Amino acid sequence: MRVAIAGAGAVGRSIASELITNGHQVLLIDKDPGAIKPDSVPEAEWLLADSCELSSLEEARLQHCDVVIAASGDDKVNLVTSLLAKSEFGVPRTVGRVNHPDNEWLFTEAWGVDVNVSTPRIMSALVEEAVTVGDLVRLFTFQKGDANLVEMTLPVDSPYVGQPAGLVPWPDNSSLVTILRDGQVYRPEPDQPLEAGDELLFVVAANMEADLQRLLAPREHGD
Repeated sequence: MRVAIAGAGAVGRSIASELITNGHQVLLIDKDPGAIKPDSVPEAEWLLADSCELSSLEEARLQHCDVVIAASGDDKVNLVTSLLAKSEFGVPRTVGRVNHPDNEWLFTEAWGVDVNVSTPRIMSALVEEAVTVGDLVRLFTFQKGDANLVEMTLPVDSPYVGQPAGLVPWPDNSSLVTILRDGQVYRPEPDQPLEAGDELLFVVAANMEADLQRLLAPREHGD
């Protein structure tokens, strides 16, 4: 897969390194000469250019990219880059980094953004995930499907502690994806009992989150 990353700061370079490790081709684009550091990610291609300029994106041959990641520290740049990538070059998938939470509502398909990644929201979710038991924590939103990736640490007084996962009456439009237990990742099997302290990851429709929370932790929510 060929991936272009607009924004060669610390975030962009970290993403590039990870993608290259996973076998992908990466092009890093930045208009700041000080950000062009080929030695930091030697396996990547580098381009000194403004990703908000159509001519720069033509030079980058964006039409041959499978994914464009707008990862700069400027939300305006990320929006314009995503829009140009989608509307002018037909890039199949765009990912936009949201730096300021007040701008998150703009990062939609109307601006060419397929997936938005909100740094403030992720940090908040990680803090919540680390300290809460019995509450659903939203980790990620899938824009096209009106569904979310959520996490719950199963409380000790949940009615389903000790019950096989296959016998739990999960709400409609919800799916248990992974169980994290004692540092191990488990694929949920129908006969696998749930344990107190399990971190459960679900994909669930937004309107079913409350039902899922009440099912697994009714006492925490007054039921």
